[in-house]
Amino acid sequence: MSAPELFAAARARLADAPREGLGELVEPRRILGLGRAPRIVPRGTAWHLGVLLLTDDAVLATGEILRARTEARRGYTAESQRVRAELAAAARRGGFDEGATVHLGWRMLQPDAVDRGEASGPLALVDGVPSVRWSAAGGYQQLARYLDERIALLLDPPGGA
Repeated sequence: MSAPELFAAARARLADAPREGLGELVEPRRILGLGRAPRIVPRGTAWHLGVLLLTDDAVLATGEILRARTEARRGYTAESQRVRAELAAAARRGGFDEGATVHLGWRMLQPDAVDRGEASGPLALVDGVPSVRWSAAGGYQQLARYLDERIALLLDPPGGA
């Protein structure tokens, strides 16, 4: 089965599964020389399948994942914590509900390119089989098996998840 066919079959299986928000960071223009706070605006929804995000008509590679939350003054021991808190507040300002999962910095992938033997992000053709690299340090796994596992987890998450 080709990569586009595998993703089409996955979409059919995921029809009733929960989706997560896709966002884009927007830096508002200055008004009268005063800067306004950046916000993360909604750009659609997707099913989150590990290193992949699947929309109704596209396949994306995941980027940063955060939860929208209201801005609060806190002391942070690390600069990275402060940056993540600012992004979470930007998502809330952009219209995401409190606690909603938001994907930021995702990249469009080309499943058709995989069938031609070209790599597209974590997708590649390995020994003639569409495959996915599930981590930067990990090896490739057959895309069909990967999608089966991820869809099963999404449809029936383990207790406490």
